[in-house]
Amino acid sequence: MRTTILMAVFLSLSGLAYAQELTAEQRSACMGDYEKFCKGVEPGGGRIIACLSKSSDKLTPNCKKVLTAAEKK
Repeated sequence: MRTTILMAVFLSLSGLAYAQELTAEQRSACMGDYEKFCKGVEPGGGRIIACLSKSSDKLTPNCKKVLTAAEKK
């Protein structure tokens, strides 16, 4: 269920074309961080990515890697 929620969150970020290119493995890398730091953030307009970025010093290494790679696209 968590993977499904995170997948829906990332796919619903209309302002971020690269979100649709993330693999399930990449999305799941940030699931724990999303739930810990951004659970109440409404998806869309890049809000989830912005929220995760604000907590970048606290994110897991795997999630940091995914966000960094996605932002380079």
